[in-house]
Amino acid sequence: MTEEHQTLALLLFSAFVAVTLGITTWVSRNRRGSAEEFYAGGRLFSPMENGFAIAGDYMSAASFLGVTGLIALFGYDGLLYVVGFLVAWLVVLFLVAELVRNCGRFTMADVVAARMRERPVRIAAGTSSVTVSVLYLVAQMVGAGSLVALLLGGTSDAARYWTVIGVGALMVIYVSLGGMRATTWIQIVKAVLLLGGTIVLTVLVLVRFHGDVDLLLLTAAERSGHGEAFLAPGLKYGGDWTARFDFISLGLALVLGTAGLPHILSRFYTVPTARAARRSVVWAVGLIGGFYLMTIVLGFGAAAVLGPDAVRGSSAAGNTAVPLLALDLGGGAGSTGGTVLFAIVAAVAFATILAVVAGITLASSASVAHDLYASLRRRGGKPRSEVAVARVAAVGVGVLAIALGLLARDLNVAFLVGLAFAVAASANLPVLLYSLFWRDFTTRGAVWAVYGGLIPAVVLVVLSPVVSGSPDSLFPGIDLQYFPLQNPGLVSIPLGFLAGWLGTVTSTEVPDEAKHAETEVRSLTGAGAA
Repeated sequence: MTEEHQTLALLLFSAFVAVTLGITTWVSRNRRGSAEEFYAGGRLFSPMENGFAIAGDYMSAASFLGVTGLIALFGYDGLLYVVGFLVAWLVVLFLVAELVRNCGRFTMADVVAARMRERPVRIAAGTSSVTVSVLYLVAQMVGAGSLVALLLGGTSDAARYWTVIGVGALMVIYVSLGGMRATTWIQIVKAVLLLGGTIVLTVLVLVRFHGDVDLLLLTAAERSGHGEAFLAPGLKYGGDWTARFDFISLGLALVLGTAGLPHILSRFYTVPTARAARRSVVWAVGLIGGFYLMTIVLGFGAAAVLGPDAVRGSSAAGNTAVPLLALDLGGGAGSTGGTVLFAIVAAVAFATILAVVAGITLASSASVAHDLYASLRRRGGKPRSEVAVARVAAVGVGVLAIALGLLARDLNVAFLVGLAFAVAASANLPVLLYSLFWRDFTTRGAVWAVYGGLIPAVVLVVLSPVVSGSPDSLFPGIDLQYFPLQNPGLVSIPLGFLAGWLGTVTSTEVPDEAKHAETEVRSLTGAGAA
Protein backbone atom coordinates (compact mmCIF):
# COMPACT_ATOMS: atom_id res chain seq x y z
CA MET A 1 0.00 0.00 0.00
CA THR A 2 1.08 3.58 -0.60
CA GLU A 3 2.03 5.99 2.17
CA GLU A 4 -1.27 7.83 1.59
CA HIS A 5 -3.22 4.65 2.37
CA GLN A 6 -1.21 4.04 5.50
CA THR A 7 -1.39 7.59 6.77
CA LEU A 8 -5.10 8.12 6.14
CA ALA A 9 -6.13 4.73 7.53
CA LEU A 10 -4.02 5.24 10.63
CA LEU A 11 -5.46 8.75 11.12
CA LEU A 12 -9.05 7.47 10.88
CA PHE A 13 -8.28 4.56 13.15
CA SER A 14 -6.58 6.88 15.64
CA ALA A 15 -9.66 9.12 15.59
CA PHE A 16 -11.89 6.15 16.46
CA VAL A 17 -9.54 5.08 19.24
CA ALA A 18 -9.51 8.64 20.61
CA VAL A 19 -13.31 8.84 20.59
CA THR A 20 -13.75 5.46 22.25
CA LEU A 21 -11.10 6.19 24.88
CA GLY A 22 -12.92 9.47 25.54
CA ILE A 23 -16.17 7.53 26.06
CA THR A 24 -14.38 5.13 28.39
CA THR A 25 -12.83 7.95 30.41
CA TRP A 26 -16.14 9.79 30.70
CA VAL A 27 -17.96 6.65 31.83
CA SER A 28 -15.23 5.77 34.35
CA ARG A 29 -15.73 9.17 36.03
CA ASN A 30 -19.50 8.79 36.25
CA ARG A 31 -19.88 5.20 37.41
CA ARG A 32 -20.87 3.99 40.85
CA GLY A 33 -18.33 1.15 40.94
CA SER A 34 -20.89 -1.54 41.79
CA ALA A 35 -20.90 -5.03 40.28
CA GLU A 36 -24.22 -4.28 38.56
CA GLU A 37 -22.71 -1.18 36.96
CA PHE A 38 -19.54 -2.99 35.84
CA TYR A 39 -21.19 -6.17 34.54
CA ALA A 40 -24.56 -4.87 33.28
CA GLY A 41 -24.20 -1.09 32.84
CA GLY A 42 -26.80 -0.48 35.54
CA ARG A 43 -29.45 -2.21 33.34
CA LEU A 44 -30.33 1.20 31.89
CA PHE A 45 -30.14 0.62 28.13
CA SER A 46 -33.23 0.77 25.91
CA PRO A 47 -34.14 -2.10 23.56
CA MET A 48 -32.98 -0.13 20.53
CA GLU A 49 -29.64 0.78 22.14
CA ASN A 50 -29.10 -2.78 23.27
CA GLY A 51 -30.13 -4.11 19.86
CA PHE A 52 -27.48 -1.96 18.18
CA ALA A 53 -24.96 -3.06 20.83
CA ILE A 54 -25.81 -6.75 20.28
CA ALA A 55 -25.38 -6.24 16.54
CA GLY A 56 -22.08 -4.47 17.17
CA ASP A 57 -20.98 -7.31 19.44
CA TYR A 58 -22.00 -10.02 16.97
CA MET A 59 -20.85 -8.50 13.65
CA SER A 60 -17.22 -9.31 14.22
CA ALA A 61 -14.08 -9.49 12.13
CA ALA A 62 -15.23 -12.99 11.22
CA SER A 63 -18.31 -11.53 9.58
CA PHE A 64 -16.82 -8.50 7.90
CA LEU A 65 -13.50 -9.99 6.82
CA GLY A 66 -13.67 -13.78 7.07
CA VAL A 67 -17.12 -14.54 5.65
CA THR A 68 -16.64 -12.19 2.71
CA GLY A 69 -13.28 -13.80 2.01
CA LEU A 70 -14.73 -17.31 2.10
CA ILE A 71 -17.50 -16.35 -0.34
CA ALA A 72 -14.90 -14.76 -2.63
CA LEU A 73 -12.81 -17.95 -2.58
CA PHE A 74 -15.45 -20.70 -2.44
CA GLY A 75 -18.66 -19.11 -3.69
CA TYR A 76 -21.82 -20.90 -2.62
CA ASP A 77 -20.15 -22.89 0.16
CA GLY A 78 -19.07 -19.64 1.84
CA LEU A 79 -22.76 -18.79 2.23
CA LEU A 80 -23.06 -21.46 4.92
CA TYR A 81 -21.58 -19.02 7.41
CA VAL A 82 -24.12 -16.33 6.48
CA VAL A 83 -27.05 -18.71 6.85
CA GLY A 84 -25.72 -20.21 10.08
CA PHE A 85 -24.94 -16.87 11.75
CA LEU A 86 -28.41 -15.52 10.91
CA VAL A 87 -30.60 -18.58 11.59
CA ALA A 88 -28.91 -18.90 14.99
CA TRP A 89 -30.83 -15.84 16.16
CA LEU A 90 -34.12 -17.71 15.89
CA VAL A 91 -32.82 -20.09 18.57
CA VAL A 92 -31.76 -17.11 20.70
CA LEU A 93 -35.09 -15.31 20.23
CA PHE A 94 -37.41 -18.22 20.98
CA LEU A 95 -35.45 -20.26 23.54
CA VAL A 96 -32.93 -18.09 25.33
CA ALA A 97 -33.18 -14.28 25.43
CA GLU A 98 -36.20 -13.65 27.65
CA LEU A 99 -35.70 -16.69 29.89
CA VAL A 100 -32.03 -15.92 30.55
CA ARG A 101 -32.85 -12.29 31.39
CA ASN A 102 -35.44 -13.44 33.94
CA CYS A 103 -33.35 -16.14 35.61
CA GLY A 104 -29.85 -14.66 35.84
CA ARG A 105 -28.00 -11.62 37.09
CA PHE A 106 -24.69 -11.30 35.23
CA THR A 107 -23.50 -14.62 33.70
CA MET A 108 -24.81 -17.88 32.27
CA ALA A 109 -23.82 -19.68 35.49
CA ASP A 110 -26.42 -17.64 37.39
CA VAL A 111 -29.18 -19.36 35.42
CA VAL A 112 -27.89 -22.88 36.10
CA ALA A 113 -26.86 -22.30 39.72
CA ALA A 114 -30.33 -21.05 40.63
CA ARG A 115 -31.53 -24.64 41.14
CA MET A 116 -28.23 -26.55 41.66
CA ARG A 117 -25.34 -26.65 44.12
CA GLU A 118 -23.53 -23.45 43.25
CA ARG A 119 -19.84 -24.25 43.64
CA PRO A 120 -19.37 -27.12 41.11
CA VAL A 121 -21.79 -25.59 38.63
CA ARG A 122 -20.15 -22.16 38.69
CA ILE A 123 -16.66 -23.64 38.30
CA ALA A 124 -17.75 -25.70 35.29
CA ALA A 125 -19.73 -22.92 33.61
CA GLY A 126 -17.02 -20.34 34.30
CA THR A 127 -14.32 -22.57 32.81
CA SER A 128 -16.40 -23.16 29.69
CA SER A 129 -17.22 -19.46 29.27
CA VAL A 130 -13.57 -18.43 29.49
CA THR A 131 -12.57 -21.12 26.95
CA VAL A 132 -15.18 -19.99 24.43
CA SER A 133 -14.28 -16.34 24.94
CA VAL A 134 -10.57 -16.91 24.39
CA LEU A 135 -11.23 -18.88 21.18
CA TYR A 136 -13.44 -16.06 19.92
CA LEU A 137 -10.83 -13.46 20.85
CA VAL A 138 -8.16 -15.31 18.87
CA ALA A 139 -10.20 -14.79 15.68
CA GLN A 140 -10.36 -11.05 16.29
CA MET A 141 -6.61 -10.87 16.90
CA VAL A 142 -5.94 -12.72 13.65
CA GLY A 143 -8.18 -10.24 11.82
CA ALA A 144 -6.23 -7.32 13.31
CA GLY A 145 -2.93 -8.83 12.20
CA SER A 146 -4.19 -9.43 8.64
CA LEU A 147 -5.37 -5.84 8.31
CA VAL A 148 -2.06 -4.42 9.43
CA ALA A 149 -0.12 -6.74 7.13
CA LEU A 150 -2.21 -5.40 4.23
CA LEU A 151 -1.88 -1.81 5.38
CA LEU A 152 1.90 -2.04 5.52
CA GLY A 153 2.24 -3.99 2.31
CA GLY A 154 2.61 -7.38 4.00
CA THR A 155 6.31 -6.81 4.59
CA SER A 156 6.51 -6.46 8.34
CA ASP A 157 5.74 -9.36 10.66
CA ALA A 158 6.95 -7.22 13.55
CA ALA A 159 4.27 -4.62 12.78
CA ARG A 160 1.62 -7.36 12.80
CA TYR A 161 2.82 -8.61 16.18
CA TRP A 162 2.83 -5.14 17.71
CA THR A 163 -0.64 -4.42 16.34
CA VAL A 164 -2.08 -7.55 17.93
CA ILE A 165 -0.44 -6.53 21.21
CA GLY A 166 -1.81 -3.00 20.83
CA VAL A 167 -5.36 -4.24 20.21
CA GLY A 168 -5.07 -6.46 23.29
CA ALA A 169 -3.89 -3.53 25.40
CA LEU A 170 -6.76 -1.31 24.22
CA MET A 171 -9.39 -3.95 25.00
CA VAL A 172 -8.01 -4.30 28.53
CA ILE A 173 -8.22 -0.52 28.99
CA TYR A 174 -11.82 -0.38 27.73
CA VAL A 175 -12.97 -3.15 30.06
CA SER A 176 -10.94 -2.20 33.12
CA LEU A 177 -11.92 1.47 33.10
CA GLY A 178 -15.38 1.58 31.56
CA GLY A 179 -17.02 -1.79 32.21
CA MET A 180 -20.25 -2.66 30.43
CA ARG A 181 -21.49 0.89 29.93
CA ALA A 182 -18.41 2.04 27.99
CA THR A 183 -18.26 -1.26 26.10
CA THR A 184 -21.92 -0.89 25.06
CA TRP A 185 -21.49 2.62 23.68
CA ILE A 186 -18.34 1.56 21.81
CA GLN A 187 -20.32 -1.29 20.26
CA ILE A 188 -23.17 1.05 19.26
CA VAL A 189 -20.75 3.48 17.56
CA LYS A 190 -19.03 0.57 15.84
CA ALA A 191 -22.33 -0.92 14.62
CA VAL A 192 -23.33 2.38 13.00
CA LEU A 193 -19.92 2.75 11.34
CA LEU A 194 -19.86 -0.86 10.11
CA LEU A 195 -23.39 -0.77 8.69
CA GLY A 196 -22.69 2.57 7.02
CA GLY A 197 -19.45 1.34 5.44
CA THR A 198 -21.06 -1.91 4.30
CA ILE A 199 -23.98 -0.06 2.69
CA VAL A 200 -21.59 2.19 0.75
CA LEU A 201 -19.53 -0.76 -0.55
CA THR A 202 -22.66 -2.74 -1.48
CA VAL A 203 -24.06 0.17 -3.46
CA LEU A 204 -20.74 0.64 -5.27
CA VAL A 205 -20.59 -3.08 -6.20
CA LEU A 206 -24.15 -2.99 -7.55
CA VAL A 207 -23.42 0.23 -9.48
CA ARG A 208 -20.32 -1.42 -11.01
CA PHE A 209 -22.59 -4.14 -12.41
CA HIS A 210 -25.47 -1.74 -13.26
CA GLY A 211 -27.70 -3.28 -10.61
CA ASP A 212 -27.69 -6.62 -12.44
CA VAL A 213 -27.19 -9.32 -9.82
CA ASP A 214 -27.13 -12.06 -12.47
CA LEU A 215 -24.23 -10.33 -14.19
CA LEU A 216 -22.42 -10.05 -10.84
CA LEU A 217 -22.79 -13.77 -10.14
CA LEU A 218 -21.85 -14.87 -13.66
CA THR A 219 -18.76 -12.64 -13.65
CA ALA A 220 -17.74 -14.01 -10.25
CA ALA A 221 -18.15 -17.58 -11.49
CA GLU A 222 -16.16 -16.85 -14.65
CA ARG A 223 -13.25 -15.18 -12.80
CA SER A 224 -13.17 -17.86 -10.11
CA GLY A 225 -11.79 -20.45 -12.51
CA HIS A 226 -14.45 -22.95 -11.42
CA GLY A 227 -17.28 -21.87 -13.71
CA GLU A 228 -20.79 -22.83 -12.64
CA ALA A 229 -19.37 -24.96 -9.81
CA PHE A 230 -18.61 -21.67 -8.01
CA LEU A 231 -22.35 -21.02 -7.70
CA ALA A 232 -23.25 -24.58 -6.63
CA PRO A 233 -22.69 -26.50 -3.39
CA GLY A 234 -19.59 -28.63 -3.03
CA LEU A 235 -16.58 -26.49 -3.91
CA LYS A 236 -15.27 -26.52 -0.34
CA TYR A 237 -17.43 -29.12 1.41
CA GLY A 238 -18.37 -31.55 -1.36
CA GLY A 239 -15.15 -33.36 -2.18
CA ASP A 240 -15.74 -36.51 -0.13
CA TRP A 241 -17.75 -37.72 2.85
CA THR A 242 -15.33 -36.14 5.28
CA ALA A 243 -15.94 -32.73 3.71
CA ARG A 244 -19.71 -33.30 3.77
CA PHE A 245 -19.67 -34.22 7.44
CA ASP A 246 -17.56 -31.12 8.06
CA PHE A 247 -20.33 -29.12 6.34
CA ILE A 248 -22.97 -30.58 8.67
CA SER A 249 -20.73 -30.10 11.70
CA LEU A 250 -20.09 -26.45 10.93
CA GLY A 251 -23.78 -25.80 10.28
CA LEU A 252 -24.77 -27.29 13.65
CA ALA A 253 -22.09 -25.27 15.43
CA LEU A 254 -23.13 -21.97 13.86
CA VAL A 255 -26.88 -22.43 14.37
CA LEU A 256 -26.66 -23.67 17.96
CA GLY A 257 -23.53 -21.88 19.14
CA THR A 258 -24.85 -18.30 19.31
CA ALA A 259 -27.23 -19.20 22.15
CA GLY A 260 -24.23 -20.33 24.22
CA LEU A 261 -21.85 -17.42 23.59
CA PRO A 262 -21.06 -15.72 26.94
CA HIS A 263 -20.71 -12.21 25.51
CA ILE A 264 -24.10 -12.46 23.77
CA LEU A 265 -25.86 -13.85 26.86
CA SER A 266 -24.42 -11.07 29.04
CA ARG A 267 -26.04 -8.44 26.82
CA PHE A 268 -29.52 -9.54 27.93
CA TYR A 269 -28.74 -8.33 31.47
CA THR A 270 -28.17 -4.72 30.37
CA VAL A 271 -31.87 -3.96 29.84
CA PRO A 272 -34.42 -3.43 32.64
CA THR A 273 -36.96 -6.16 31.74
CA ALA A 274 -37.35 -9.44 29.87
CA ARG A 275 -39.69 -7.74 27.39
CA ALA A 276 -36.90 -5.28 26.63
CA ALA A 277 -34.50 -8.21 26.13
CA ARG A 278 -36.86 -9.77 23.59
CA ARG A 279 -37.28 -6.45 21.76
CA SER A 280 -33.49 -6.04 21.77
CA VAL A 281 -33.16 -9.32 19.88
CA VAL A 282 -35.77 -8.19 17.33
CA TRP A 283 -33.72 -5.03 16.70
CA ALA A 284 -30.52 -7.09 16.49
CA VAL A 285 -32.01 -9.61 14.04
CA GLY A 286 -33.07 -6.82 11.69
CA LEU A 287 -29.66 -5.13 11.75
CA ILE A 288 -27.68 -8.37 11.53
CA GLY A 289 -29.91 -9.75 8.75
CA GLY A 290 -29.40 -6.67 6.62
CA PHE A 291 -25.66 -6.79 7.22
CA TYR A 292 -25.29 -10.44 6.20
CA LEU A 293 -27.30 -9.92 3.03
CA MET A 294 -24.80 -7.23 2.10
CA THR A 295 -21.82 -9.48 2.85
CA ILE A 296 -23.11 -11.86 0.16
CA VAL A 297 -22.93 -9.02 -2.37
CA LEU A 298 -19.45 -8.04 -1.16
CA GLY A 299 -18.17 -11.64 -1.29
CA PHE A 300 -19.30 -12.26 -4.85
CA GLY A 301 -18.27 -8.69 -5.68
CA ALA A 302 -14.72 -9.42 -4.53
CA ALA A 303 -14.67 -12.57 -6.67
CA ALA A 304 -15.99 -10.69 -9.70
CA VAL A 305 -13.95 -7.50 -9.38
CA LEU A 306 -10.67 -8.84 -7.98
CA GLY A 307 -10.69 -12.56 -8.70
CA PRO A 308 -9.83 -15.25 -6.12
CA ASP A 309 -6.14 -15.23 -7.11
CA ALA A 310 -5.74 -11.58 -6.12
CA VAL A 311 -7.56 -12.25 -2.84
CA ARG A 312 -5.31 -15.22 -2.06
CA GLY A 313 -2.24 -13.25 -3.08
CA SER A 314 -2.84 -10.80 -0.24
CA SER A 315 -4.11 -13.30 2.34
CA ALA A 316 -4.22 -17.05 1.74
CA ALA A 317 -7.29 -17.33 3.99
CA GLY A 318 -9.12 -14.46 2.23
CA ASN A 319 -9.20 -12.15 5.26
CA THR A 320 -8.36 -9.02 3.23
CA ALA A 321 -10.97 -9.33 0.44
CA VAL A 322 -13.08 -6.37 1.66
CA PRO A 323 -10.27 -3.78 1.96
CA LEU A 324 -8.92 -4.80 -1.46
CA LEU A 325 -12.42 -4.54 -2.95
CA ALA A 326 -12.81 -1.05 -1.45
CA LEU A 327 -9.48 0.00 -3.00
CA ASP A 328 -10.59 -1.15 -6.46
CA LEU A 329 -14.10 0.32 -6.21
CA GLY A 330 -12.70 3.70 -5.19
CA GLY A 331 -10.55 3.94 -8.31
CA GLY A 332 -7.65 1.59 -7.74
CA ALA A 333 -4.23 1.88 -6.14
CA GLY A 334 -2.82 5.39 -6.21
CA SER A 335 -6.18 7.11 -6.78
CA THR A 336 -7.61 9.53 -4.23
CA GLY A 337 -10.96 7.73 -4.13
CA GLY A 338 -9.33 4.35 -3.67
CA THR A 339 -7.08 5.68 -0.94
CA VAL A 340 -9.98 7.26 0.96
CA LEU A 341 -12.31 4.26 0.63
CA PHE A 342 -9.58 1.78 1.55
CA ALA A 343 -8.66 3.88 4.61
CA ILE A 344 -12.29 4.11 5.73
CA VAL A 345 -12.86 0.36 5.38
CA ALA A 346 -9.61 -0.45 7.20
CA ALA A 347 -10.54 1.93 10.02
CA VAL A 348 -14.06 0.45 10.27
CA ALA A 349 -12.57 -3.06 10.38
CA PHE A 350 -10.23 -2.01 13.19
CA ALA A 351 -13.20 -0.46 15.01
CA THR A 352 -15.07 -3.75 14.56
CA ILE A 353 -12.24 -5.72 16.11
CA LEU A 354 -11.81 -3.34 19.06
CA ALA A 355 -15.52 -3.27 19.90
CA VAL A 356 -15.94 -7.04 19.72
CA VAL A 357 -12.84 -7.85 21.75
CA ALA A 358 -14.01 -5.43 24.44
CA GLY A 359 -17.35 -7.25 24.75
CA ILE A 360 -15.78 -10.69 24.82
CA THR A 361 -13.12 -9.66 27.34
CA LEU A 362 -15.78 -8.21 29.63
CA ALA A 363 -17.83 -11.42 29.48
CA SER A 364 -14.82 -13.64 30.20
CA SER A 365 -13.54 -11.45 33.06
CA ALA A 366 -17.06 -11.48 34.55
CA SER A 367 -17.02 -15.30 34.45
CA VAL A 368 -13.61 -15.39 36.15
CA ALA A 369 -14.63 -12.98 38.92
CA HIS A 370 -18.33 -13.77 39.41
CA ASP A 371 -18.13 -17.54 38.93
CA LEU A 372 -14.60 -18.90 39.35
CA TYR A 373 -13.18 -16.50 41.96
CA ALA A 374 -16.34 -16.48 44.05
CA SER A 375 -16.37 -20.29 44.07
CA LEU A 376 -12.66 -21.03 44.53
CA ARG A 377 -11.52 -18.40 47.04
CA ARG A 378 -10.74 -19.61 50.53
CA ARG A 379 -13.50 -19.50 53.06
CA GLY A 380 -12.75 -17.16 55.92
CA GLY A 381 -10.17 -15.16 53.97
CA LYS A 382 -10.65 -11.50 53.23
CA PRO A 383 -12.55 -11.39 49.93
CA ARG A 384 -11.44 -8.98 47.23
CA SER A 385 -13.97 -6.93 45.32
CA GLU A 386 -15.42 -8.88 42.39
CA VAL A 387 -14.93 -5.84 40.17
CA ALA A 388 -11.23 -5.64 41.12
CA VAL A 389 -10.80 -9.34 40.31
CA ALA A 390 -12.60 -8.83 36.98
CA ARG A 391 -10.17 -6.07 36.02
CA VAL A 392 -7.18 -8.29 36.79
CA ALA A 393 -8.83 -11.14 34.85
CA ALA A 394 -9.23 -8.86 31.82
CA VAL A 395 -5.45 -8.46 31.72
CA GLY A 396 -4.87 -12.23 31.95
CA VAL A 397 -7.42 -13.02 29.25
CA GLY A 398 -5.92 -10.34 27.03
CA VAL A 399 -2.41 -11.74 27.34
CA LEU A 400 -3.61 -15.28 26.53
CA ALA A 401 -5.62 -14.09 23.52
CA ILE A 402 -2.64 -12.13 22.17
CA ALA A 403 -0.34 -15.17 22.42
CA LEU A 404 -2.82 -17.50 20.67
CA GLY A 405 -3.67 -14.84 18.07
CA LEU A 406 -0.03 -14.60 17.04
CA LEU A 407 0.15 -18.40 16.78
CA ALA A 408 -2.97 -18.71 14.59
CA ARG A 409 -2.23 -15.67 12.40
CA ASP A 410 -2.56 -17.52 9.06
CA LEU A 411 -6.02 -19.09 9.62
CA ASN A 412 -9.31 -17.67 8.32
CA VAL A 413 -11.07 -15.66 11.01
CA ALA A 414 -14.55 -17.00 10.18
CA PHE A 415 -13.20 -20.54 10.46
CA LEU A 416 -11.71 -19.75 13.89
CA VAL A 417 -15.04 -18.36 15.07
CA GLY A 418 -16.68 -21.59 13.88
CA LEU A 419 -14.53 -23.44 16.43
CA ALA A 420 -15.64 -21.08 19.21
CA PHE A 421 -19.28 -21.63 18.21
CA ALA A 422 -18.76 -25.41 18.32
CA VAL A 423 -17.41 -25.27 21.87
CA ALA A 424 -20.25 -22.94 22.95
CA ALA A 425 -22.88 -25.25 21.43
CA SER A 426 -21.27 -28.34 22.99
CA ALA A 427 -20.65 -27.09 26.53
CA ASN A 428 -22.96 -24.12 27.23
CA LEU A 429 -26.16 -24.76 25.30
CA PRO A 430 -26.97 -28.24 26.74
CA VAL A 431 -26.66 -27.12 30.37
CA LEU A 432 -28.64 -23.95 29.65
CA LEU A 433 -31.56 -25.73 27.96
CA TYR A 434 -31.66 -28.57 30.50
CA SER A 435 -31.70 -26.06 33.38
CA LEU A 436 -34.55 -24.09 31.86
CA PHE A 437 -36.75 -26.92 30.63
CA TRP A 438 -35.95 -30.25 32.40
CA ARG A 439 -37.65 -30.70 35.77
CA ASP A 440 -35.41 -33.59 36.93
CA PHE A 441 -32.07 -32.00 36.01
CA THR A 442 -29.45 -32.32 38.78
CA THR A 443 -26.10 -30.84 39.76
CA ARG A 444 -24.19 -33.85 38.43
CA GLY A 445 -26.07 -33.57 35.15
CA ALA A 446 -25.13 -29.88 34.90
CA VAL A 447 -21.43 -30.49 35.55
CA TRP A 448 -21.31 -33.49 33.21
CA ALA A 449 -23.13 -31.55 30.47
CA VAL A 450 -20.52 -28.79 30.56
CA TYR A 451 -17.42 -30.97 30.73
CA GLY A 452 -18.97 -33.66 28.51
CA GLY A 453 -19.20 -31.10 25.71
CA LEU A 454 -16.19 -28.92 26.50
CA ILE A 455 -13.51 -31.60 26.85
CA PRO A 456 -14.42 -33.59 23.69
CA ALA A 457 -14.70 -30.36 21.66
CA VAL A 458 -11.26 -29.13 22.72
CA VAL A 459 -9.62 -32.56 22.41
CA LEU A 460 -11.10 -33.14 18.94
CA VAL A 461 -9.81 -29.74 17.78
CA VAL A 462 -6.33 -30.65 19.05
CA LEU A 463 -6.49 -33.96 17.16
CA SER A 464 -7.93 -32.39 13.98
CA PRO A 465 -6.28 -31.07 10.79
CA VAL A 466 -6.55 -27.57 12.27
CA VAL A 467 -3.65 -28.17 14.66
CA SER A 468 -1.40 -30.64 12.83
CA GLY A 469 -1.04 -33.09 9.96
CA SER A 470 -1.54 -30.77 6.96
CA PRO A 471 0.29 -27.85 5.31
CA ASP A 472 -2.35 -25.36 6.55
CA SER A 473 -2.20 -26.51 10.19
CA LEU A 474 -0.96 -24.49 13.13
CA PHE A 475 1.94 -26.97 13.45
CA PRO A 476 2.50 -28.38 9.94
CA GLY A 477 5.66 -30.21 11.02
CA ILE A 478 3.80 -32.38 13.56
CA ASP A 479 1.20 -35.05 12.86
CA LEU A 480 -1.28 -35.63 15.71
CA GLN A 481 -4.25 -35.81 13.37
CA TYR A 482 -6.59 -38.61 14.43
CA PHE A 483 -9.93 -36.81 13.94
CA PRO A 484 -10.71 -36.05 10.28
CA LEU A 485 -13.15 -33.13 10.68
CA GLN A 486 -12.03 -29.53 11.06
CA ASN A 487 -15.05 -28.62 13.19
CA PRO A 488 -15.92 -30.93 16.12
CA GLY A 489 -19.59 -29.91 16.46
CA LEU A 490 -21.10 -33.02 14.84
CA VAL A 491 -19.59 -35.20 17.59
CA SER A 492 -19.16 -32.88 20.58
CA ILE A 493 -22.64 -31.27 20.58
CA PRO A 494 -24.52 -34.59 20.93
CA LEU A 495 -21.94 -35.68 23.55
CA GLY A 496 -22.73 -32.57 25.62
CA PHE A 497 -26.45 -33.35 25.64
CA LEU A 498 -25.81 -37.06 26.24
CA ALA A 499 -23.45 -36.36 29.17
CA GLY A 500 -26.03 -34.06 30.79
CA TRP A 501 -28.71 -36.73 30.50
CA LEU A 502 -26.41 -39.50 31.72
CA GLY A 503 -25.20 -37.47 34.70
CA THR A 504 -28.78 -36.75 35.72
CA VAL A 505 -30.16 -40.29 35.44
CA THR A 506 -27.18 -41.75 37.37
CA SER A 507 -27.29 -39.10 40.10
CA THR A 508 -28.53 -39.94 43.61
CA GLU A 509 -29.48 -36.31 44.18
CA VAL A 510 -33.21 -35.71 44.53
CA PRO A 511 -34.24 -32.88 42.17
CA ASP A 512 -35.48 -29.82 44.07
CA GLU A 513 -39.01 -29.42 42.72
CA ALA A 514 -39.54 -26.15 44.59
CA LYS A 515 -36.47 -24.56 42.98
CA HIS A 516 -37.50 -25.85 39.56
CA ALA A 517 -40.96 -24.37 40.04
CA GLU A 518 -39.41 -21.07 41.10
CA THR A 519 -37.12 -21.07 38.06
CA GLU A 520 -40.04 -21.89 35.79
CA VAL A 521 -42.17 -19.07 37.16
CA ARG A 522 -39.30 -16.57 37.02
CA SER A 523 -38.29 -17.56 33.49
CA LEU A 524 -41.83 -17.25 32.13
CA THR A 525 -43.12 -14.25 34.08
CA GLY A 526 -40.07 -12.31 35.25
CA ALA A 527 -41.30 -12.34 38.85
CA GLY A 528 -38.34 -11.77 41.17
CA ALA A 529 -35.91 -11.09 38.32
CA ALA A 530 -32.90 -8.90 39.15
